[in-house]
Amino acid sequence: MGALLWLLIPVLAAIAAAIYAGIAARAAKRTSGGDVQELAGYARFREAMERQHSHSDAA
Repeated sequence: MGALLWLLIPVLAAIAAAIYAGIAARAAKRTSGGDVQELAGYARFREAMERQHSHSDAA
């Protein structure tokens, strides 16, 4: 019976960690802009790189 009690501790810790990870992921999703902002940032980066290359080609 004592061995089962010791086995219960890591099982409860894993359940608590899973719950915490779910809550943390949901909170992070709320605060970040998500994929839309990241894609917009990537598009701005690509445009800046294209402008930079067009100036260096002319020189």
